Amino acid sequence: MPLQRRLPKRGFRSIAPRRYAIVKIGQLDQFEAGAIVDEAALVAAGLVRRGHPVKLLADGEISKTLTIRVDKASQAARARIEAAGGKLEAVAVTSAGAEG
Repeated sequence: MPLQRRLPKRGFRSIAPRRYAIVKIGQLDQFEAGAIVDEAALVAAGLVRRGHPVKLLADGEISKTLTIRVDKASQAARARIEAAGGKLEAVAVTSAGAEG
């Protein structure tokens, strides 16, 4: 019997996985206080490339009040932004190929 049939099958791997562009909170300190940070602003700043949904992670510190519009964010990132006086808005994923 061939080796691939003898080994147990484990897990699941999606054919079309959703791949996020990762942004860390520490990287957002370069924006001015009160600014609206969305995908266009992140692309202009050179933090992400266009075409992938954006996910915000809570690595680093933020000291400015920002309004952030991203596709997904961790709970810790949401807590840090709200503690700094900012606002986090989640938008729906609409990128082509981001189905999963």
